[in-house]
Amino acid sequence: MIALLKKKRTLNLFTGLLLVGFVFCTNLSAEETSAPEADEAYIELVAKHGETFDFFTTSNLWILIAAGLVFIMHLGFATLESGLTQSKNTVNILFKNVFIICMGLLTYAAWGFNAMYPVGNWFIENFFAFGSPMTAAGYGGEDTYAYGGYALCMTGYTDFIFQAMFAATAATIVSGAVAERIKLPSFMVVATILVAFAYPITGSWKWGEGWLDANGFYDFAGSTLVHAFGGFAALAAVIVLGPRKGKYGADGSIKPILGHSMPLATIGVFLLFLGWFGFNGGSVLSADPSLVSLVFVTTALAAAAGGLATMLTSWIVGKRPDLSMSLNGILAGLVGITAGADSMGPWAAVIVGAIAGVIVVFAVLFFDKIKIDDPVGAISVHGVCGIWGTAAVGIFGGGSLLWQLIGAFSVSIFAFLFTLVLCIIVKVTMGIRVSEEEEFSGLDIGEHGQEAYPDFGPSSH
Repeated sequence: MIALLKKKRTLNLFTGLLLVGFVFCTNLSAEETSAPEADEAYIELVAKHGETFDFFTTSNLWILIAAGLVFIMHLGFATLESGLTQSKNTVNILFKNVFIICMGLLTYAAWGFNAMYPVGNWFIENFFAFGSPMTAAGYGGEDTYAYGGYALCMTGYTDFIFQAMFAATAATIVSGAVAERIKLPSFMVVATILVAFAYPITGSWKWGEGWLDANGFYDFAGSTLVHAFGGFAALAAVIVLGPRKGKYGADGSIKPILGHSMPLATIGVFLLFLGWFGFNGGSVLSADPSLVSLVFVTTALAAAAGGLATMLTSWIVGKRPDLSMSLNGILAGLVGITAGADSMGPWAAVIVGAIAGVIVVFAVLFFDKIKIDDPVGAISVHGVCGIWGTAAVGIFGGGSLLWQLIGAFSVSIFAFLFTLVLCIIVKVTMGIRVSEEEEFSGLDIGEHGQEAYPDFGPSSH
């Protein structure tokens, strides 16, 4: 027994010595590996700028979080698009969305970011953006506060990553509209050129202090610059591509082609709703508590009003409650408020969202009537409601209604014509549509040789 106690005491002493040594070595290591220069630089910034530097630091963190929320939106688009289309095309939809975010980040770094904020002669600064690869100079290190200071509360790297998350959204909007019949390589070419070159041009007109900005056009987070751009680019692509086989009868009848998973579509919309708090909230470009709070409230209320208005409208028009239409109503409200989320009050946001929710129902029916086949309603949600939201700033947000309309239509027409020409060129050179046999069997097998649900497909039986 005594021997056991001695052994236990020795073990405890040994353990204690180990702990003391570990703490000593850890402290020594920390002292040796610390960066006094970095500490001194930080102390100097705090001493020089005081509370403004603390606000800058908090704001920079918030905008990085907001960028992460916008990234989540790409998962939302992927699940929404796949849910509203047929199961035989699920892998194709998901692949396109994986490609879009990867391509979008890289092309925006290689060209788009510097094209969005051009420096040059009057014409270049106002109308046409030349890009260049993003460089490290001025984006990090000891110049972090100097990049934007109190006015633009983020580092250069944070500015890039937040804006880059927006850039790929335009191509994602097109992806849903052209689903189930476009060749994968052709789509990849169209999407890359749109994101790399077309999107930064129109973005620079406002956000790069171009001609629209100079004339008072206002688009807080992109009802026009992101959503209407993507919606009207999608319209051009759909016109060149044509409708899916069997969608419209020779007698003008419309045959619904149902999506395969309403749970996936619903998950997608709620992910988009969540991400939109970053999309709009991060566009404050600081952690200003008053503005961020207002933007969160107007965003949420507009989405809710859009969803409810669409539920009621589609129920009255279609004689039954339509879930897919209601989901698009939430998105319509979100798109509608995006241009003026910081410039109008809560009840104005409710009105803007509700009107968008009504508009989207009739827009979807209109495009179906003229045989524009959009499987997910992207043209109606993003294009039509994007224009409405931009115009609403001139009604409820104190902007010039004339210049809001000029800006919305200028960007939309540019996106439409650019994409129309691009898709015609791709159609002539590469071909843009899959064969009728491939469309019938599904793009998952034809383009990828892979099924999304192999246990339920023909090959499993």
